[in-house]
Amino acid sequence: MAAEEYLKIPKDRIGVLIGKKGEVKERIERLTQTRLNIDSETGAVTIIPEEKLDDPLSPWKARNIVKAIGRGFNPEIAMRLIHDNVTLDIINIPDYVGKSKKAIARQKGRIIGRGGITRQIIHDMTGVDISVYGKTVALIGEFENLMVAREAVEMLLKGARHKSVYSFLEKKKQELEMKEFEERVNIR
Repeated sequence: MAAEEYLKIPKDRIGVLIGKKGEVKERIERLTQTRLNIDSETGAVTIIPEEKLDDPLSPWKARNIVKAIGRGFNPEIAMRLIHDNVTLDIINIPDYVGKSKKAIARQKGRIIGRGGITRQIIHDMTGVDISVYGKTVALIGEFENLMVAREAVEMLLKGARHKSVYSFLEKKKQELEMKEFEERVNIR
């Protein structure tokens, strides 16, 4: 039997994890064959797998979905993690800029962009969903695209100009499209 998983999410995200009348919590439990015990006082979540699992990765997927909701994603986007080819990645902003609140706020602003434009461009070019929450940037997407989005975010965190990041994304998007096209042609 799979072991129980424990994690903590911010208290202000507990309501989102539970959802209206417990709908989100129930959906996660149903999709992942787990039971979620949520302590709304501390933000602690215990994930208890069912005896017999159809998918041995279910508890791990439940953990990622809970973690994604805790990192600011809406439940619909977090539920994409139920698919084997979709991954969650979390970038810790202080790892790049230190603990200065001003520096963290400035970098969050650079990643989001004026009116959310930078985050939207990264999403449009890679298909990766991005949540900037607390001191983290969380990404959800297919692995290859997620690595491109991560590199774009890291470029911004290291001080690259937005124009350079957009050029990088454009180039990577073309490479991925070409690779996809070649794979389709080779299949036939």
